[in-house]
Amino acid sequence: MTAEVLSESLISTLPGHTYVDENIFRAEQERIFEKMWFCAVLAADLDKAGVYKTVQVGRESVIINRTRKGEIRAFYNICRHRGVKLCMEESGEVNRAFQCPYHAWTYDLEGKLIAAPNLTKMPDIDRQKYGLVNVAVREYMGYIWVCLADEPPSFEEDVMGAIEERLGDLRAIEGYDIAHLSLGRRIKYDVKANWKLIIENFMECYHCATIHPELTEVLPEFADGLAAQYFVGHGAEFGADIKGFTVDGSEGLDVIPSLSEDQDRRYYAITIKPTVFVNLVPDHVIIHRMFPLAADRTIVECDWLYLPSVVESGKDVSASVELFHRVNQQDFDACERCQPAMGSRIYAKGGVLVPSEHHIGAFHDWVNDKVGDVVPAS
Repeated sequence: MTAEVLSESLISTLPGHTYVDENIFRAEQERIFEKMWFCAVLAADLDKAGVYKTVQVGRESVIINRTRKGEIRAFYNICRHRGVKLCMEESGEVNRAFQCPYHAWTYDLEGKLIAAPNLTKMPDIDRQKYGLVNVAVREYMGYIWVCLADEPPSFEEDVMGAIEERLGDLRAIEGYDIAHLSLGRRIKYDVKANWKLIIENFMECYHCATIHPELTEVLPEFADGLAAQYFVGHGAEFGADIKGFTVDGSEGLDVIPSLSEDQDRRYYAITIKPTVFVNLVPDHVIIHRMFPLAADRTIVECDWLYLPSVVESGKDVSASVELFHRVNQQDFDACERCQPAMGSRIYAKGGVLVPSEHHIGAFHDWVNDKVGDVVPAS
């Protein structure tokens, strides 16, 4: 199913029920979030053995931790004995092992079953077989990506390929050296909107002149409604009087030294399906990670990454953080305004996309390819 062409100027969107229906959201969890590579954790957050994070990937809770060998491992957050959730907190630290709070089955940091009450009286139990169930992991751009699929898709095609498709050359992102940047600020947003509305909003700039006065002051071309993502390799240029990617256009921070000359004074935006946005500017990188929890609720974690010297010196990053924090608030407010109308009978057949939004049609085709055969609950 492809987007319907209504005229030269207009093509159709997804129908409204796609954003509210529980059957469709359940299918998205199963066929998208649990099958694709999911950006879960900043690797630097797991800075020593025993430190862990739990993340929600589709319908599953996953533990991600660092072992005593310094390796990253990921497991389903489920005890193999009676199915109790091992870790209830979003983050924490254990000395040497994870222990189930119900019957004290205990697993080492590599997931092997190492202890349980009366375990020595059950010598036939295979401690590897009844260890925690592994989840595939990859480390890229300083983040831990996980995939719940039995046979994960190609990371190179799905993740790295999305960057190459947007920038025209994968080497274009290498100069930002993202894996070696440091976290300067993290803000978590609880957005009462469907994850697809957030992606669609990020992909277009038809709304920029209406709701993003600070952003269009820094990037004047955005006021014309043309999104940078529409053009392969294009980066939106700073305004002539703008000194940095800051809320007031003032001087930014130390520029990443390995950037090419044509990347200076430009902003690049990349969407990596299903749940990651990458924003590149000369002195920092902004990463959005989405965690869809319900058809009408999405947690978004936004990281601002800078040169280690900037973070270690305690330089004030508030002017650069404030710019995109306001953009986030403005965008998420718009998405929350849209969400209630998705269930309206007036929007049953969806809306329309104007020419500067036509590229969103490709995203809608991708969604339809994944879940277009699902029968709505109502």
